[in-house]
Amino acid sequence: MIEVITDKTLKPKIAREVLEALKDWFEVDESREQYIKESADQIFIADKEDDDYAGFLCLKQTGKDTIELAVMGVKKEFHRHGIGRKLFEKAREEAAKAGYSFMQVKTVKMGVYEDYDITNRFYLSCGFKEFEVFPLLWDEANPCQIYVMSL
Repeated sequence: MIEVITDKTLKPKIAREVLEALKDWFEVDESREQYIKESADQIFIADKEDDDYAGFLCLKQTGKDTIELAVMGVKKEFHRHGIGRKLFEKAREEAAKAGYSFMQVKTVKMGVYEDYDITNRFYLSCGFKEFEVFPLLWDEANPCQIYVMSL
């Protein structure tokens, strides 16, 4: 079940549970901890399956009219069940309802890592469009692809 979480103490707990289950993708401790900490103040959407949180997504404001899909994770055992798509659709709905005009997301450029190619294809299938690549925003090994969409 997809739900918007407003409890500022519950958000980091869900984020920690999911991100620590996904250390293959969120392997840098400092980055993972920052996502968890920042989640408390962001629009937070989660999927609950029975008594277990399967995944979540956070949105953060980056400009007066722009919101960013800041972090998203779905536990491996729930991959390929449509949860990511449902989280995204609810996020898009909430962002539009909040008055934002655009959504962006950053990921590693297509063609660099197979796992990130799957992520890129997911964002493209959700309707994001390629905006710009910043080859050195993160570091040489991880060129940053920015995708955008109109809400």
